[in-house]
Amino acid sequence: MIYIPGLILALAAFWFVLSGETAPLFLILGALSVLLTLWLVARLKIIGRDASPYHRAPNMLLYGGWLIVEILKANIAVIRRIIGPSHAIDPVMVNVTTTARTDLGRAMFANSITLTPGTVTVDVVGDKLKVHALVRETSAAASFAPMDRKAAAAADGGKS
Repeated sequence: MIYIPGLILALAAFWFVLSGETAPLFLILGALSVLLTLWLVARLKIIGRDASPYHRAPNMLLYGGWLIVEILKANIAVIRRIIGPSHAIDPVMVNVTTTARTDLGRAMFANSITLTPGTVTVDVVGDKLKVHALVRETSAAASFAPMDRKAAAAADGGKS
C-alpha cells in the first residue's frame, strides 16, 4: 500500500504530460483514468515495488546516460572494424550470466546488449543469456560485467 501514492502521482503526471489539458472536464476524465488504472492494477495484484516507477527513476536516468555513451563507443568500434583495412570481424556466440535479481533487470541487461552495435541477445533463460558478437577478442563474458552490474543496479536498486 505504500506505493499507491507514488503510483497515483506518476500516473497523473504521465497523463498530464501526454494530454496537456487543463479544462475541468479533461482533468476529471484524467482523474477517472488514473483511478481506473489503479483499480485494474489492484485487481491484478501487481501493486508493489516493481509497479511503482518513482523510486528507481534517478538510477534509470544515470544508466540511460551511461548506455548512450557505450552505444556511441560501440558504433565507432564497429565502423572501424567494417571500414578498416583488415575487416577484422570474427563472429562468436558467448554465454553470459547476469547478476540481476528481477525480470526487469534481466530484460534491461538483454536489451542493452542488443542496443549496443555489434552484439545481439539471442536467448534468455533464467539468468543465462546467449549473445552473438561480431568480434571474438572483445566479447568475453567478463566484458559484459560492467553493463550487467549497472543494469542490475538501475533496475533492482543498489550501487553500480
